[in-house]
Amino acid sequence: MKPVRFSVVGVEHLHAFLQAGLLVEAGAELVSYFSPEGDLLAGFSQMFPQARRVPDQREIMLDDTISLVVCAARPDLRAATAVEAMQHGKDVFVDKPGATTLGQLEELRRVQSITGCRWVVFFSERLTSPATIRAGELVGAGAIGEPVHTTGLGPHQLTSSPRPEWFFDPAHTGGILADLASHQVDQFLHFTGARDARVQAALVANWNRPDHRDFEDFGEVLLSSAGATGWAQVDWLSPDGLGTWGDVRLTILGTEGTIEIRKNIDLAGRSGGDHLLIVDDRTVRHVDCTGVELPFASSLLADVLDRTETAMTTDHAFRATELALQAQAQATRLGLLSGQS
Repeated sequence: MKPVRFSVVGVEHLHAFLQAGLLVEAGAELVSYFSPEGDLLAGFSQMFPQARRVPDQREIMLDDTISLVVCAARPDLRAATAVEAMQHGKDVFVDKPGATTLGQLEELRRVQSITGCRWVVFFSERLTSPATIRAGELVGAGAIGEPVHTTGLGPHQLTSSPRPEWFFDPAHTGGILADLASHQVDQFLHFTGARDARVQAALVANWNRPDHRDFEDFGEVLLSSAGATGWAQVDWLSPDGLGTWGDVRLTILGTEGTIEIRKNIDLAGRSGGDHLLIVDDRTVRHVDCTGVELPFASSLLADVLDRTETAMTTDHAFRATELALQAQAQATRLGLLSGQS
């Protein structure tokens, strides 16, 4: 069987490297890429010398041998790229946020329903985390009973790498809840199985960037469904001394136990990342996640070939994106965003 041939449109986030690398490792063929000039292009071409840079993304869209388009363009441009790709019969694997407005999401849904193409969002905090994959297996096996709550923490370092000017403009990024909190929304839906979730409360703030007064460096969201709740905090306030880009954590509360995942670091504890701690009626234990396989990329390629939805359902991708955008739209604005000096 011939490998899935794919191209990349937009190398404006480091996730483009990870998205392409996962697919290549899983057996796909990276054919070409298009992106405006940017600081990441040299590194991308060095990492993927087999791929040809094309001068116009229409060349990718018109290539009938390419069945999958990967997109990590500037966030506000991703939806239009996905719409164009689906209109040319190509499945889409887009970095989060897959859309920056509810209007963009509505158009994505309309085009996807007409074309039947796959629209899959790269929620990397779940899909590339061995500890989170293992947690899913434990929850599915009933290790903590019925999940009734998730707490997601998504702190990020702002100074870990240079940021383009558009990064500080929510008109281009969608805002902190649409962007960073989409990871936590994805995990709430995934672990609780909620299908009727809604936003109960949300807020955003600029606490520490008077040089970019519209920038949001903090956000919170509270979600609920008939059978579970979820709370998330995301920020761009992680200190430089942490040793990693963020102390990302997820806690899953069940009726018979609790799972906590420390994804990047165990503060003053064990070295490395992917720490999974589980508490049940019998004991507290640390679960070794070494060797846990990450099935996402292989499943996605199989979906492209077989027209299935095993890696991520379209409904899940749309619902997670929608909830994050709804939270962003209704969020209370604090700090410098409220006019506070």
